[in-house]
Amino acid sequence: MLHDIATALLRGIDAEKAHEAALMGLCAGLGPRARADKFPRLRTALAGLDLPNPVGMAAGFDKNCVAADALLAAGFGFVECGTVTPFPQEGNPRPRVFRLSEDRSVINRLGFNNLGLDGFADRLSARAGRGGVVGANVGANKDSTDRAGDYVRGMGRVWPHASYVTANISSPNTPGLRGLQERGALEDLLGRMGEAREMLRAAHGERPVFLKVAPDLDEGAVRDIAELALAYQLDALIVSNTTLQRPPQLTSENQEESGGLSGQALFRISTNTLRMFAAALKGRLPLIGAGGVDSGSAALIKIKAGASAVQLYSALVYEGPGLVARILNELDGLLAADGFDTVAQAVGVDLA
Repeated sequence: MLHDIATALLRGIDAEKAHEAALMGLCAGLGPRARADKFPRLRTALAGLDLPNPVGMAAGFDKNCVAADALLAAGFGFVECGTVTPFPQEGNPRPRVFRLSEDRSVINRLGFNNLGLDGFADRLSARAGRGGVVGANVGANKDSTDRAGDYVRGMGRVWPHASYVTANISSPNTPGLRGLQERGALEDLLGRMGEAREMLRAAHGERPVFLKVAPDLDEGAVRDIAELALAYQLDALIVSNTTLQRPPQLTSENQEESGGLSGQALFRISTNTLRMFAAALKGRLPLIGAGGVDSGSAALIKIKAGASAVQLYSALVYEGPGLVARILNELDGLLAADGFDTVAQAVGVDLA
């Protein structure tokens, strides 16, 4: 109840300031607590990771890796921190986060604002021995002259301390970044990351490597990315980041703001892209479904569309951090009602 009241109060102030206040509250130990492993049916294996449940915190909420343990304590099965860039950057001018309350959605044009790689890696390292799956999402600085090199640098710095590493090539708020999804650029990036991965694996052991892609892809781009993900032995794809589309059903006056759209309005778009990737990959690579997950039923739709796990973020703006516990309870009940004993049994069942 107190967390619901706090969430309602935060919705009354500027969206980015509310996010900063929420992070401060979590760091101060004021967040909700829920057992991530409460429901044995939800235990999930993903790319060699043993997750207590398939509901993860998406990158973007905790850019600087300050609240990972508080988020795990709230019930998330895994937490992805970042996006972090090699050097600190301010991001785009404020205001740059806009609620679309009538649409239960958000538009942001943050632009990879973060405190930089060194502090991020140090905070990640300080978690040693605490347990829980905490991934690191790495990106490129806006003014970088070698963006692929930024990803290699980021991967190398977080590798010893992260449970997994995600390369985010799909933010719409860094000019030209999504060009890394084009076949030639992606081959170069994955080739360089693969070479670095061999050395990191020898020095520090194996880590899964994920790629986060945009929802705004046609079938040809989906096939190209799927082929390259397999060829370069990635461990999973996260589908998807925010969208530049503006669905016609939007009613909020903020719908014309530039930036990436997330939340409920992204759900159908991202789920359609998820289905395209699932069809192209045919079970050869795990998928993580992100975009508009705000309930157990939404999570199950993603799972049945081919996702082995899901991530959320924007729904917390409207529902607060206690949402994850409610999703877990609902998802467990829905799986049981459908006759599934595990999450894995439900993955991709709607694709047949």
